[in-house]
Amino acid sequence: MVPLAFSPFSQGIVDYAVMLATSLDVDKLIFISVINQRDVDAVETITAFGYEVDGSHYVAEIKKQRADALDKLLENCNFPEERMKLIVSVGKPAFKLLQHAVREDVDMIVMGIKAKTELAHALTGSVAEKLFRRSPITIVSYRDETIAEKLRRRLRL
Repeated sequence: MVPLAFSPFSQGIVDYAVMLATSLDVDKLIFISVINQRDVDAVETITAFGYEVDGSHYVAEIKKQRADALDKLLENCNFPEERMKLIVSVGKPAFKLLQHAVREDVDMIVMGIKAKTELAHALTGSVAEKLFRRSPITIVSYRDETIAEKLRRRLRL
């Protein structure tokens, strides 16, 4: 399973996951993205104030955008399409990711990290941090070369 936030690092995460899936000859490669319930609630709050926005339309549009974004990330992928699946869900990201991982009976989660300025979050973003602490499933943490070099420099000091 590959959680995606469609950040600038997503292409590297997808490429790495496809390489692993190909090498391990996995049956199914699941890409998952969670629309944060907090964002949906914000749209519904705006609707309550009389603005013409619709929570269900918002979710449908985000799902379409993420499906299109994944298609672009997979353009040069040689993994069989019939063995790939996209799940776009709404909820609290860390909980939903773990819930889907258990429900789908995945063997491994391949995910990226966020590089933030604080040392505590230089290694993991908040969702990644929660998954690393709570996951009953093995997690492989992908780092692109830019993040890896920043981390190396911090350790060389």
